[in-house]
This record gives sequence, structure tokens and C-alpha cells, in this order.
Amino acid sequence: MVRLPDAAWEMVGASHPTAVFFTVTDTVFMGYELKQELRLTQTLVMTPQLQLAIKLLQLSRLELVEMVRQEVETNPVIDETGEAATDAGMEEAEAAPVEEPVKPEVDWEAFLEDQARSSSQSSGGIDFNAQEEDDDLLSTLSSTEAGLGEHLRAQLNLCGLGEDDMPAAEFIIGNIDDDGYLRLADSTGASPASDDETEAAALRAICVQTGAAPDQAGRILRAIQRLDPLGAGSRTLRECLLIQAAEMPVRDTVVEDIIRDWLGALANKNYKAIARALGVTVEDVYEAAGVINHSLNPSPGRGFGSVDARSIIPDVYINKIGGDYVITLNEDGLPKLRISPYYRQVLKGSGAVNGETRDYIQGKLRSAVWLIKSVHQRQRTIYRVVECIVRFQREFLDRGLKHLRPLVLRDVAAEIGVHESTVSRVTSNKYVQTPRGLFELKYFFSNSVGKEDNGDLTAEYIKERVAGIIKAEDPKKPLSDMEIVERLKGSGIRLARRTAAKYREELGIQSSTRRRAVY
Repeated sequence: MVRLPDAAWEMVGASHPTAVFFTVTDTVFMGYELKQELRLTQTLVMTPQLQLAIKLLQLSRLELVEMVRQEVETNPVIDETGEAATDAGMEEAEAAPVEEPVKPEVDWEAFLEDQARSSSQSSGGIDFNAQEEDDDLLSTLSSTEAGLGEHLRAQLNLCGLGEDDMPAAEFIIGNIDDDGYLRLADSTGASPASDDETEAAALRAICVQTGAAPDQAGRILRAIQRLDPLGAGSRTLRECLLIQAAEMPVRDTVVEDIIRDWLGALANKNYKAIARALGVTVEDVYEAAGVINHSLNPSPGRGFGSVDARSIIPDVYINKIGGDYVITLNEDGLPKLRISPYYRQVLKGSGAVNGETRDYIQGKLRSAVWLIKSVHQRQRTIYRVVECIVRFQREFLDRGLKHLRPLVLRDVAAEIGVHESTVSRVTSNKYVQTPRGLFELKYFFSNSVGKEDNGDLTAEYIKERVAGIIKAEDPKKPLSDMEIVERLKGSGIRLARRTAAKYREELGIQSSTRRRAVY
């Protein structure tokens, strides 16, 4: 204990200084130290086998074929000739009992001579090298589809441009997009607020990038815009339509005036305002609107250089034989894999190869076994999922879309005893050919929509009904979303107006105001 002096207590105004004491203790500084402790935790470890199985599960058939072929090229232990590897064969390869290796002895020179001799005899003297060159040329000519740029460049010599104009012409054509519009950014970085500013900004960009004078750049651009297709290279929709309207057999001033100043009102179908502004009748506006919609092309580049359509090859076939549905996996092009007998014999031998070579072969062998087992597991899982879908959706396969049952991933996962993510991977990017047509596997999964008779209908069926109602409506008196709901209600289907609007938008159908035809 330490007693403070009286002078200190007088400074703080205490009346009984002798009654208060402070305790002084030693300060101890603790340092860091290393300890070992045991702690039990649970973590998810993705083994290489599991990673490979998950990867294969979500691949489409074509992607699987490509991956297997790449693995066959890089892994010498995999043999794609003969029958597929069986579980017994893989277990035998893993066990690899000790025996002397059997090395193949092949006279490659004699083999190649025999192949060349048999090939020449079967060809009957035909020069296949020349034939292959012709086939390559024909296939190239037939498969190459000229894009919009090539189509325009082929016409440059016909539009009266000189040699000095060609660099700017090539620059303009090279910046025309798939819709046929010239897309260039102004070098100043300013955002154009009107069509006039957009056109001026594009012209300035041509001059800056090519060094052409404004008059020269404008002349070249106008020449390109009048090539086939007419209007390609336009900077705005207004310019594109005006170019086409000016080249019509009979020029209509009302059409050109509407395009020049009233495209916004035309899009909103405000025909009366346009008629008042132009001093014409509403019928004249109706007629001009019909010409614009039916005779002019707002996307002159469509149809040129389009991406080749890819045919969908189903991963699974469902065929009805008698009263049952038979499921067949599409394995066309998928190599039948097995472990190479030669490398089996190499591993069986004792002392025939050094340790490093043996380790390399064993590593490749394990990789091959994992791949083969994963492919088999993938095929079995897909089959089980499709088999379960057939059980759930048999009414749809028998009677049509109206009988498509509501189904979620959880239902199929519980039925076959796997996780929902597994079913999701199986149904991604995979297609099935059924007696009802070709469908993506995810098509069979849909939420339910209530019905008055306590039944359940899927959203896909409701969308089909909405599309059918709109298709049968009077174009001059299109149905509103509420009227569509009333039509569905008459069929015993209850649906909210906003749900009907959502389905209509998902079908790509415009509102009743924009569907109305007045000409």
C-alpha cells in the first residue's frame, strides 16, 4: 500500500486523504507460443474421380465424344478398338499379376505395302488424291456463305469509286454490323442526342480514321448505301428507310415526311397527330404506315453472313413399342473403351521395365480406369433420370401437352436416390427424341398452375393456350390481357392478369395496342 501525500489530496479537494489507498502491482507481459491441439472438423474433399464424374455428367453427347477422343489420343493405355471394358477386365488390370510381358512384333514396312496394294486394287485405278482435292474445293464453295461485307465489296467496282476512294470504302464496309448499320463512335466521345448528330458523328469518324475529306467520305458512304441490299451502311433507322423510300417505283411524299419527322409517333400509332401535323387525312396516314411496314426493310443486313444453323442430335431416344416406352441412349460416335492388353502385359512382367516407366504406366492406367468407370456411371445416371421422367410424364407422351404434369427436380432426385444437383446436371444441354417431338430434358420440369376443377396444369400448356387465343383474335380488335384471362376462365383455367401478361411477353407477343392493325 502507498499513502499519497497531503498536498496531493488538497489538489483534488478530498476531505479524508488518509482513508484512500492505491495498490501497486507488477505488470506481466505474455509472449506468443506454439501449441499443438487436435480438432475434429468435417470438410468436403473432391477426389479426382468425383471431379471427373461431375464433369462428364454435365457434358452433352458431342462434348463427351470430343473429350473421350482427346483422352484416347493422350493416354496410351486406353484402347478404343474392340468391346468396351468390363468391370472384371478393369479389376484384372488393377490387380496385374506377375507374368512375362508379351511384346508385339510387327513388320511395319510389309504392312504398309500390303495396305497400299489393297487400296490400289480396290480403287480400280482412280486417282483419289485428285478426287479429294476436287471434293475439298466443291465442299468449300458449297459450304461458304458470303457475308454482307463480301457481298458489298463485290459491288464496289460497279458504283464508280476510284482508287483513292477504296481505303475509306473498305473502312466503311468493315464497320457495318449484322443488321446492316454503320456503327462508329465519334472521336470526341460525345453522345449524340438526335439522328442528325448521330449521322454527323459517324461522318466525322470516317474522316478521322481514313483521312478522307468530308465531301469525299459523304460521297463514298452514299454510294455504298445504294448498293444491294439497299440501305446497308445507314447510320440511323431514319436514314435507312428514307433511302429505300426514295428508290421506290412511285415516290410517296407522305411516307417520306413520316419517316423524316414522325417515326416516334408512328411507333406509338398516334395516327391522328401525324395527320394533323402533315395536313392529310387519317386514311392517308394509314396507307403510308402500311407501305412503311410492308415495303421497307429496317434491317437490310438480315440474311447475310448468318451463323449456320446447327442440327440438334438427341442424347436419348424414347420409342413406343407396343404399349411400353423403350429408352435408348445415343452412343453413336462414342468410342468403346478398354484397357490396352499390351500395357496389361507390361505391368504383369517383373523387371521388364524400370521403376519410373512402371509408375508412369500405372498412373495412366488409373486415369483410364477412372474415365471408363465415369463414362459408364454417366450413362447409367442419364438412363435412370429419363426412365423416371417417362414414369412421371407418361400421360404427356400418350395424350399431348395438356397432360404434362408439374414436375420439379426434387421429385426425380427423391425417386432415384440422388441429389438435386445431379439431376440438374443430367438435364442440362441434353435433348430427347420422343413420339411427341424433340425436347430438352428440362422441358419436362415445370411448375403447376391452378385450375377450377382442382386439377393442375403446367405453364407450358398455359402459354400454348395464350398463343392460340391471340392467333385467333381479330387483328383490328386485339384482345387485352384481361380479355385473354376471361377466355381462359371460360375453359376452366384460372389465371391472374399479370401472369397472362408475363406469359405473353415470354412468347414474344406485343401488347394489344401494338398488335392492332389499322390498314
